Amino acid sequence: MNSQPKQSPRAILAWMCVLIAVNQLGFGAVIPVLPLYAQSFGVPQVAIGATIAAYGLARFLLAVPTGQVADRLGRRNALAIGGALSAFGNLWSALAGSYVELALARFVSGAGAGVVLTAGLIVLADITRASTRGRTLSIYQGVFLFAVGIGPLPGGYLAERFGLEAPFLVYGIASAIVAAIAWFGVAETRAMATERGESTPVLPFRRQMLTLARNAGFLLVCLMSLTGAAARTGALFSIVPVIARDRLGLDPSDIGFGLALGSVIGLAVTYPAGALVDRYGRKAVIVPTTLLTSLSMLCFSLAPEYAWFLLACAIWGGASAASAAAPSAYAVDSAPPGLNAAALSSYRTISDIGYVVGPILLGWLGDAAGLDAPLWTSAAALLLVTMLFAFVAPETHRNR
Repeated sequence: MNSQPKQSPRAILAWMCVLIAVNQLGFGAVIPVLPLYAQSFGVPQVAIGATIAAYGLARFLLAVPTGQVADRLGRRNALAIGGALSAFGNLWSALAGSYVELALARFVSGAGAGVVLTAGLIVLADITRASTRGRTLSIYQGVFLFAVGIGPLPGGYLAERFGLEAPFLVYGIASAIVAAIAWFGVAETRAMATERGESTPVLPFRRQMLTLARNAGFLLVCLMSLTGAAARTGALFSIVPVIARDRLGLDPSDIGFGLALGSVIGLAVTYPAGALVDRYGRKAVIVPTTLLTSLSMLCFSLAPEYAWFLLACAIWGGASAASAAAPSAYAVDSAPPGLNAAALSSYRTISDIGYVVGPILLGWLGDAAGLDAPLWTSAAALLLVTMLFAFVAPETHRNR
């Protein structure tokens, strides 16, 4: 039972920003290290990708159940459960004695992350209206991306000083803190939608899914999120660190600095992008920023020296931060009243297919055709899906 006094939407947003900052700082710390940690067990590139895919598979499997848990047990309970699962999985990752054990531990930590990320978006949907959703989500997503981007900096330092398993230990501790923040800090928001007349529907779960499946715009924004997740996890997380080390001679701290630089640039553009989302519409931001994300993949592939690598990080960081809030806002806009949990859990599920398929498929492609092939493939896929979204998906909101 939640014994907390009632909080304002602004206070809830503040607590959620603290929660996601701690969570994603830990996640960011392992980004430049995971491919090298997995490689230390003597496995090929496709197996390195599989450790990322295991994390994504768990997120994929838990997204829809998280929506049901959030509706039945409450958002706060879902967040706390996710933090506890993530803590256990990451501590296990730090202690893994074999590649198989590492993959299993990544699955458990991915399950916890999936619950936290899905429940967090549901909380934000509960406390926002369409006219302010872009700006609110941009603040949250800006903190999210800044923490992910800055995390590689301490992560690379920890790995160099204390060993490759150290960032996973830090992520485990951060996840335990997330569970505590969720339980003691974040108020329950399930009733807020009801207070605005958006009560939880009596439709059975299957009918909720069928209703969303008939919405072309919703399906297309989910496809864009899937493609972006595949590029992020299969190219940026698993291929780029290896290219940076083998081709440019960078160490984990150099790689971490580049990714952190991108996050600082992203932080500067996040809120203005959210204001544009609310003023001019979701598509006005989604389309150009995804095209820039595609360009960043080519820059990583073509970078001849560290300065070009930093430029690629800057483009990636700015574009991904600017586009972070708009797809989620579009997904919520597309949902009928009362279907916030169903829409966002479905959106996360489809997105996380990219988290599963991307690392394995692009890792295999890297082994078969060289490490540039996954980056060019990601760029082409992002370009194609962006054009499809631009010409087919309707706009869902524009202040007049």
